[in-house]
Parts: sequence; structure tokens; C-alpha cells
Amino acid sequence: MRRSISLALTAAIVAAPGFAALPAHAAPAQGQARASAGTPARPIPAGWAPAGRGSAEAASAGPCRPGQRANLRGRDFTGGAQLPSSLRCADLTGAKLDGQQLTQKDLTGSILRDASLKEADLTQATLKYADLRGANLTEADLGQVRADHADLRGAILIDAEAGQAEFPYADLSGAKLTRAELTQVEFTSAKLVGADLTESTPGQLKARKADFTRAKLREAPLTQANLRNAVFVDADLTEAEFTMAELAGADFTGATVEKASFTMADDANLEGAKGTPTGLAGLPTSFPTSLPLGGEEAPEDEPSTAAAPDQGGGISVGLVMVVLSAVGLAVTVVAWGVSAQRRTRRNARFTLMRRGAEEDITRLGEEIDRLDYEFQISGRGGMTADHDWRQALDAYEAAKNALVMARREQDLHLVARAVQDGRNALGRLRGRVR
Repeated sequence: MRRSISLALTAAIVAAPGFAALPAHAAPAQGQARASAGTPARPIPAGWAPAGRGSAEAASAGPCRPGQRANLRGRDFTGGAQLPSSLRCADLTGAKLDGQQLTQKDLTGSILRDASLKEADLTQATLKYADLRGANLTEADLGQVRADHADLRGAILIDAEAGQAEFPYADLSGAKLTRAELTQVEFTSAKLVGADLTESTPGQLKARKADFTRAKLREAPLTQANLRNAVFVDADLTEAEFTMAELAGADFTGATVEKASFTMADDANLEGAKGTPTGLAGLPTSFPTSLPLGGEEAPEDEPSTAAAPDQGGGISVGLVMVVLSAVGLAVTVVAWGVSAQRRTRRNARFTLMRRGAEEDITRLGEEIDRLDYEFQISGRGGMTADHDWRQALDAYEAAKNALVMARREQDLHLVARAVQDGRNALGRLRGRVR
């Protein structure tokens, strides 16, 4: 009877929500727990992990079950070797995947530590909980990649294309993102401690609560970025562009902000920062919302005019009315000024975003023309009948039409999506003719 109750309780605990996964590397052979003296071995429940486990290995293995990993360590897939259909939880440590087509591949929980992925196409791939420490992703296409909780410490993403990629809660400490395309990338709660983003283009970044401690962001265009509660302690922000960025709660202690622009940035607090920034005149200003009405006690050495008695021995009604009118006028002027400032900032932000969207469309058109020229001179004119080629042209037209119809900032997201779809289509096309 007691044994039945014990088994029932065990089953209930295993089935309970929140039972986390056991990292594959921590499981004994065949997924069985080691038997202690006199105790038979029991299967380890899928989804179990030791309490307090916080290492990168445990995080990257979170979604993987014991024995699930395919062993592809050190394999060279650049010489025509066929990749398995499923790469979820695969161990690709030190593997060579340069130029590989990994579009929309599920690499959740995979180990790509020190792997070479130069010029690989990872468009819309899933890299959640993946271990990419030290991986070489130079010139890789990471457009719209989903890499939640991924470990990219020391990874090389030089010249990588990562437009609209998602790295929430990821660790990119020490990563090299020199000249990387990071438009509309999400770094919410991500760690970029000591990361090098020199000459990168992180436009409209979503990096709330991100940690940029000691990061290099010289001349970085952080226009319209959401950087609320972000940490920039000791970061190099020389000549960085924070125009219209959201900076409430951001910590700039020890950061170098020499010639950094904060034009129309929201709630920037540069206390403890080093250097002379620009554009501070555009920051919100505190306005008085009320004036004393004569009810406060006046200093002894200064007579109070508001409390001066009139000829009848009472407070002058006319004086009170004048003061009240002045207060009302002051409040009205302040409210009008704040409203006008918001409209001006909103219009300026939309104009800037529209100009950026127009430039993106122009670059997409240039890419299409360049690829068309390559097809013609290489005798591959038939590629213009390819589905991806037509999709790129349709996306280009859709982006232009969306720009014409755009009236609000939200409308410009349609332009960005169409441009990204066109780039993805061209990327797939290039991969097939490589």
C-alpha cells in the first residue's frame, strides 16, 4: 500500500508544471540515473534539471532530452556532405558549415561551439538555447533569426546581416559585431558586456534592460532605439547617435559620451558620464505647474504683497484674481508647449523613419539590379523565372507602395517587413547559384 502511494506521488511530481529539462551532458548513459547501494536505477524524467543550475551548458541544453543529440562534432559539410534533416539539439562542435543553406532550420538547443558558419544562410532559423560560443558567423545571414537565451559569448559576427533578428535574454558578452547590420534587432534583457559593435548599424534597436557594460559603440546609430533601463557603464559611446531614443532608467555611469547626440531623446540621465555630449537642448524640460497663491508665510525681511491688507483690512480680491489668472495662463502655456513639443518630436521621428525606409528600398532595388546583371553576364538569365526572384520583385513593389501609403510610424513597419522579405528571397536565390 505504501509503495503504491509512493509511486503515485512520484508520478504526480514528474507531471507537475515547471519540472525543467535535464541537460544531456549531465545524464548518465542510456538516460538512467546511477544506482546507489541497494537502490535500483530509475529513469530520469524528461524535463528535469538540478535546482540552481545556471551554467551556459544547462541553458543551451534546456529543451533537449537525454540521448537526443546527434553527434556531428568536427564534421566538414563544405565538401558536399549531406546535413541531417533534423539539427535540433545536434552537437556540431567545431563543425564546418561555411556557406550552408540553413534557412528556417530548427537548431534549438544545438551545440555550435567554435563552429565555422561564415557566409551561411540562417534566415529565419531557430537558435533558441543554442551554444554558439566562439562560433564564426562572419558575413552570415541572420535575418529574422530567433535566438532566445542563446549563448554567443566570444562569437564572431563581423559583417553579419541580422535585420529583425531576436536575441532576448541571449549572452553576447565579448562578441564581435563589427559592421553588423542590426536594424530592428531585439536585445531585450540580453548581455553584451564588452561586445564590439564598432561601425555596426543598430537602428530602431529594442534593447530594454540590455547590458552594454564596457561595450564599444563608437558612432553607433542608436536612433529611435528602446533602451529603457539599459546599462552602459564604462561603455565607449563616442559620437553615438541617440536621437529620439527612449532612455528612461538607462545607466551611463562612467560611459564616454564625447560628441554623442541626444537630440529629442527621452529621459536621458547622463549623471556620472564622461565627455561633452550634444543635443541636450532637445531633452524634455521641467516646467512649473503652479505658483504660490500668497498662503505661505513670507520671510520676515521681505513684505508679502499677496498678504497685504487692503483699505478695508482684508485681502485684495483684485490681487487674488490677478494671481489666479496668472496661474491659469502659466498652466495653459505649459500644456500647449508640451503638446507642441510632442507633435514636433513625433513629426520629426516619422520624417526620419520614412527617410530610412526609403533608403532601405533603394538598396533593395540596387541588390536586385546587381543580381540581374550577374545572371545576364554568367548566362543564367533563366534564373529570372525563379520563384524567389519573382518574390523579391513583388516585395520591392510592395515596399514602395507601402511607403507611399504610410502616414504613421506604424505604417512603416510594413515597408521594413517587405524589404526584409525581398532580401531573404535574394539570399535564397544566391545560395542556389553559388
